[in-house]
This record gives sequence, C-alpha cells and structure tokens, in this order.
Amino acid sequence: MSQDQFLEVIDRDEAERRFRAALRLEPLEAEEVALEKCLDRVLAEDIVAGVDVPSFDRSNYDGYAVRAADTFGASEEAPRRLKLLDEVIATGVVPQAEVGPGEAVTVATGGMIARGADAVVMVEYTDIEGGAEGTRSDTVPTLVVRHAVTAGFGISFTGSDIAAGETVLRRGEVLTSRETGVLAAVGRARVLVRRRPRVAILSTGDEIIPPGEEMRPGLVYDSNARILADAVRELGGLALMRGIVRDDVDELRAKLREAIAEADVVLLSGGTSKGAGDLSYRVVRELSEPGVVAHGVALKPGKPICLAAQRGKPVVILPGFPTSAIFTFHEFVAPVILKLGGRPALSRPSLTARLAVKVNSEIGRTEYLLVGLVETGAEPAAYPMGKGSGSVTAFSRADGFITIGRHEELVEAGTPVTVTLFGAGRRPADLVVIGSHCTGLDYLLGLLQDQGFHTKFLAVGSTAGLEAARRGECDLAGMHLLDPRTGQYNRPLLPEGVELIEGYGRRQGIVFRPGDRRFEGLEAAAAIESAKTLPDCRMVNRNQGSGTRILIDRLLAGFRPAGYSQQVSSHNAVAAAVIQRRADWGVAIRGVAEHNHLGFLPLGEERYDFACPTSRLERPAVRAFRQLLVRGDVRERLRQMGFVL
Repeated sequence: MSQDQFLEVIDRDEAERRFRAALRLEPLEAEEVALEKCLDRVLAEDIVAGVDVPSFDRSNYDGYAVRAADTFGASEEAPRRLKLLDEVIATGVVPQAEVGPGEAVTVATGGMIARGADAVVMVEYTDIEGGAEGTRSDTVPTLVVRHAVTAGFGISFTGSDIAAGETVLRRGEVLTSRETGVLAAVGRARVLVRRRPRVAILSTGDEIIPPGEEMRPGLVYDSNARILADAVRELGGLALMRGIVRDDVDELRAKLREAIAEADVVLLSGGTSKGAGDLSYRVVRELSEPGVVAHGVALKPGKPICLAAQRGKPVVILPGFPTSAIFTFHEFVAPVILKLGGRPALSRPSLTARLAVKVNSEIGRTEYLLVGLVETGAEPAAYPMGKGSGSVTAFSRADGFITIGRHEELVEAGTPVTVTLFGAGRRPADLVVIGSHCTGLDYLLGLLQDQGFHTKFLAVGSTAGLEAARRGECDLAGMHLLDPRTGQYNRPLLPEGVELIEGYGRRQGIVFRPGDRRFEGLEAAAAIESAKTLPDCRMVNRNQGSGTRILIDRLLAGFRPAGYSQQVSSHNAVAAAVIQRRADWGVAIRGVAEHNHLGFLPLGEERYDFACPTSRLERPAVRAFRQLLVRGDVRERLRQMGFVL
C-alpha cells in the first residue's frame, strides 16, 4: 500500500479553533444523585440552606445557662450565688424554664439554651449549695459561681454557622469531603450534579496486546489506554475502555460507530498517520458531519494528531507514541472534557528555572520539552529528559515541561525558562470577596461561576472588609458604611489606593413577627422607642463592624435593650432569630423580610457598594464583575429581588 502525506500541517491555535467550532461545548445535563455518591461531582444547582446550623442556641459545655450580668465580678474569693432552677436541659430537649435575673439552669453540652440566658458557666467553675444536684430536696439549691462570663460565652447561636436562606455552595463547585459535609449539615440527601462525560477509548493495531499477556517480539503492551482512561477519570469523566481493535477496516468501522452512539467523546490511540496499515485515519475520514477538521499540527511531540467531530461530538485520533499521545490529549481533549463536565479549566503552576544544556529545536513547530528540575541553591536547573516521544517513563518522571516557540531554533544553556509543572494543586480563587454579606452578592457571584470564574467569599462585616481591601488581601469588599460627618455611604471612607465600584441600594428596616402589636402599624423610630422601654421585648443584634450594627448603635444612642448582646452575622440570621421567637425584633433588609414573611418597618435606604484595591481593578474577574453590574438583565433581576438601582 502506498503512503499518503498529510493534507495540511497547521498551527496549533488554528487547529484548536477549528476543533472547538465543530463541537457542542455546553456542560452536559444535570442528574440527581444520592449524597453518598456526590464526591468529586460538579454541582448543577446553588445550595441554599433550608435550616439554620445550628438550628437552636446551643451550649458548648456542660454547665449552667445564666445571665452574664449576674456573674460579673465572680471569683474564687468572691463568688456569686444564683438560684438554681430544678430543670435539667439534656440534648434533644426543648427547655421549659425561662432564666430570670439571679437564676441559672443546668444544661448539657449540645443542649438548647433557655430563654433569658445569654451565657454558659462551665461546671468546673461552680459548686452547689443546699441540695445534691439531680436529687429531691426541700432546700432550694444555690449555684455558686466562681468565674465571671461575658454575654455569648459558651453558646453557639442559631445560624452562627449557616443561616437558613444562605447560599452555602454554588453551582460549578467540585464537591470534596468538605462540601459533602456541608450538604449533610443542611439536610440534603439528594443533589443535582452534572453528568460525567463518557469517553470511549479504542486502541488500534495488530502489534498491541493488553497487559497480562505474554510478550512476544514485535508486540507492545497497551499503555496508552491505561494512561488515557486514568487521565479521563482525573478530569471527572467516565472512561469506557472498548479494548483493542485489530487492523481490520470493517471491525474498526463498527467499533467506531458504537462508540459514537454511546459516548460523549471518542478517542482512538494509534493509526493516525497515513502510512501503510494506518487504518484509524482512513475510517475517521469517512465521517461527514463535519468529519476531519485538522490532520497534522505543528507540534513536537504530536504532529500526526487527527481532530474530527460527528454531530458535535469530538472524535480524536491520538498518536501511538505515549508521550505524543499524552501531550496532545492534554492540549486538545482535556479542556473539552472539563467543559462538558462543567469543571473549570486546570490551573497549571509554573516557576522560573535555568536551562542546564543547549537545546536545538525544529523551526516551524512548537515544541514541548519534558524537563527534570535540579535544585542549585538559587534558580533550579532544568534538564531535558531526552527520551523521545516513544518513551513511557519520560512523562511520569518529568517535573514539567518548557515550551519552545515555533520560530526558535536554538536555546542556549543558562537561558531562563518558564517550567510548567505537573500536578497542579487546589485551584485558587479568581475573585476573593471579603466584607458584608448580601443576597444580591450571592446572585452576582453565581453568575461569575457560570462564566467559569472560581469565587470565594468571607463574611466579616463592612469595616473588616474595607481593611482587607486597604491591605490588598481581597479583590472586592462588600460594604455599607455610613460616614457620620457627611451623611454619605461608603465613598468618603475609602482609604488611599482603594476605588469604589458602585453597587445598589438596600432598604433597611425593623423586622418583627406579623401581628405583634408592639410593632404593627408603628413608624420605625416609634417602634424602637417603645421596644427600649419593654423589658420582655428582646432584640437580635448584628456583629460589630457591620454596617447594620453601626446603624443600630446610632438609632439606640447608647441604650442597650434586652438581647443587645446577642449578635449574628447576616440579615438571614436576624430573620431566623425573630421567626424562632428567640428575639422579637431586629434590623434587616426588605428582601429578607419579605422572603421570610415578616413584618417590616422601613428605616431608610443605604448603599451597598464594593471597595477594590486600585491594583486589582483590571483583573479579569473584577472586570467581569463590573460588567455584570451594568447589564440590563442583571439589574432587572436585582430590582425583582428588592434592591434599588
């Protein structure tokens, strides 16, 4: 049989452009799976907590639930004495008692905190007088407290970890054991995830035998199928190993037809050249929708790769030599598998090294040169592995590779080179947001995830977020801080080197249970004045440093109503405290009140904006975020969520 030549050897980027244009690259459909099968799957939905975690105010210690003010000044020499109520609050029990001034109640670790109590004294700092604990006695027992506690000590408040309504995981996240733990904590037994891409792998050639068979002259073990199958699994795909196909056109044609019908991606290993006996190309070129889009790419190793597609499905013939097959797989196929699976592109770490020896390269082809790194005390030295594209061990032993441009013929020894390392670690976030939480921000970050950006958010309050921006520790800081001098939000408070990205307005107000006559029908200011004078009317406060806390303290003007020391870190947590009757009122935004069917007395409008270090304004994720804020459909959705634009 005469040998054909390649029709066209084209540039790597042009080959990729043609290939991508022929494919359907949207993520595969979602499927619902049980929680125990979610590990390493890609979320196809945002996970919004339907419960608070913890779901009640919980004691962190064995001890006694008290009012912290009753313990102030307590010491070994001057203990405080409290009336010990006869109830014992075990785990899983709803307390019946209410702790009044000068009273305490026994509580176990994990037990629910009784109303009225705002701290826990550990049992080792106490004694009992006037009766044995847990026994009947005519003498009312007294709790002797020998250690003072502050409000909130020993208590995990409802929603302090996760608040109902909070977005705890976002679509596009790859689930590790950390994320599956969150799913379990919020009670999710089944989850929508992206279907794994199915990748059919066919090895071709009479010389190929599977591992385990006896080796004979002229044969080679099929290492490519194993490498490719495990590489597919590392990328989150399902490898369908369809065995070895002999050099028979009819058999290969039938196997290819079956593979295209059952898989999302089809890989053939070997037979990509146009020489005598190379059948893979001859069969694949029979495809016509659109069929072969590139055959021969200016790469070393990997020149004979053949890229094709059938009705949007990738069909790729990888070179038979292992190193060539691995490189071309990662260059052209791996990104496609990641996209189909809804996973982000791999982030490859790199470092600068010194080329240890002179390297000659071939003009006209981009060369990927495997290197091993040797530490020298300064920059590491990069040594070419030098075993050729047929080597199985070169790839496994190399530390990384350098890229030599297609117009470079010679790279001298001692030249600084960039080494792309194998074995990338956990992908860093493309956008780090620190500051005040907002449901609008959750929505915007979800849209960024859809665009392929990996985001990270830390809720620390507006003040701490602005400080993080000043130190350059984040890309954005969500903030709503009122400057008392100017009466303006956010902009007057920006430090040098930080710019303001305008966000949207939010309506803050008093939230309460519908029908509560202490609030129903009143103006917000009047309701607060009334609540301040009612000892049984408990508030839920916000965390120090948050914009809402600053507003609350301004409204209270130094007064400390009942519940003032109970602090939570989000608007959703405020709503949860009111709904669960742990508090009677708090300050939150209108959208949260409406979502939870709570009463709302407006206090006014505030600005929720974003502080950004000037040095980070042009980062791709920041630019994408700014573009979202001016998009018409995004602004309309924010309006529907109750925000002011």
